Amino acid sequence: MSILIDKTTKVLVQGLTGKTGTFHTEQALAYHGTQMVGGIHPKKGGETWTGQGGETLPVFASVAEGKQATGADASVVYVPPAGAGAAIIEAIDAEIPLIVCITEGVPVMDMVKVKARLAKSNSRLVGPNCPGILTPDECKIGIMPGNIFSKGSVGVVSRSGTLTYEAVFQTTNEGLGQTTAVGIGGDPVKGTEFIDVLEMFLADDETKSIIMIGEIGGSAEEDAAQFIADEAKKGRAKPVAGFIAGRTAPPGRTMGHAGAVISGGKGGAEDKIEAMRTAGIAIADSPATLGKTLAQRLKA
Repeated sequence: MSILIDKTTKVLVQGLTGKTGTFHTEQALAYHGTQMVGGIHPKKGGETWTGQGGETLPVFASVAEGKQATGADASVVYVPPAGAGAAIIEAIDAEIPLIVCITEGVPVMDMVKVKARLAKSNSRLVGPNCPGILTPDECKIGIMPGNIFSKGSVGVVSRSGTLTYEAVFQTTNEGLGQTTAVGIGGDPVKGTEFIDVLEMFLADDETKSIIMIGEIGGSAEEDAAQFIADEAKKGRAKPVAGFIAGRTAPPGRTMGHAGAVISGGKGGAEDKIEAMRTAGIAIADSPATLGKTLAQRLKA
C-alpha cells in the first residue's frame, strides 16, 4: 500500500508545454513508467506534445476535457505564479482528486481563494511551492530526484524540498527506504498540512516509521506534535524523527520560504523542537543526521 499515489495513478500536466513542465514530465515518464496521460493548455488543445526521447502526449484545452478523455485522477501544476491559482481552481472544478502545485511565488490572495474552493470540494491539493510526491518504483509527481529513492518503510513529510531529498537519501543509505515522500511546501497558505499526511502514514501498514521536517514560522509543527501525542495515547504510535530548519533566523525576517518567518513571538524553532520532543519525536541536531537519528530511534 502507498499513500496518495501509486503505479495506477494517471496524471495530467498543467503547463506541459513550458520548459519546466516539459523537463519534469520527461523525468516522470522515465521513472518506472509513471502514467503521465496528457497536457493542458487552453490555446493548444488538439496538439501533441513530444519529449526529447520521442515520447508523445495529447494536449487538451481544459482539465475537464483531459479528465474525460484519459480518466486522470491527478494533475500537476507547472503554471507560472500569476496563473497558478486559476489553474488549481480549474482542476478543482474538474473534480480532480489529487492536485500537486509545484509553482513558487503564487500570490497569497490567490491561495486564499483556492483554499475556499477546496473546502467545498473533494479534491486534495499538495503545495504550492513544493517538490511534489514520490512513491518509490511506482509514481513520481513533481521535481524530486527519483534516483535517490528506494522502496522501504519510512514515510517522509516535509515543508522543505531540499531537506526532503536529504531525508530520502539518508534513509536509503541506512537501508530503510521509503513508502512515500510528500513535500507539503513552505507557503503560509497551502492545501495539505502535516497532520493530513501523518494521519495517512499512521494508517498505512507498510509505513513503519516517519520523518517529519519543519521550519520556523506558523504553528503547524506544534499542531502536528500534539496530534502525534494524542494518537499515541490511542495506541496509534510509530517511531518519528524530526528536524526544524531555521534555528538561527532573526525574528521578522523571511528565511527561504514565504511561510518561514517568526512574528509576534510565535513560530520560533525552539518552541517547535520542545513540542516535538514532548510528543516523543527524536530530534536531529543537523539535517545531515536525519537518517542516523531515525535509525537510532528504531533501535531504542
